[in-house]
Amino acid sequence: MRLSRRFAPVFAAVAVVLAVPHDAMSFPHTERVNEGSRPAAAGEEARKPAVPQPFGAECRITVTGSQVVAYCHNPYVGTDHVALHVECARWWDIDTDGTPVEVGPAMTVRLTGRCWKEVRAVWITHGK
Repeated sequence: MRLSRRFAPVFAAVAVVLAVPHDAMSFPHTERVNEGSRPAAAGEEARKPAVPQPFGAECRITVTGSQVVAYCHNPYVGTDHVALHVECARWWDIDTDGTPVEVGPAMTVRLTGRCWKEVRAVWITHGK
């Protein structure tokens, strides 16, 4: 009995530490320092999470009969490579995969495709 009474505060402290979420714990070297006060260490840049940059052209696709027209506009800074893919409904009709076209910042491109008969599916792929 005396042994459990003696270690009761230790058990309570361990339980509190284990109950605290991982994100709430303080870590060393996380304080903010003014940029001019000291030079950045080599490993500090690697620890900063990369901010995802928006990417990808916005495309509008129109199918009229067997003709396909797509307009892709890139509102972002990065260059996008878009390709038009047309799947035809008939088994004997040839599906087409267009070559990637470069869409620079603030540019709009027109992509066209067609089938001999009906169009089953159309989609655009993006690449950096």
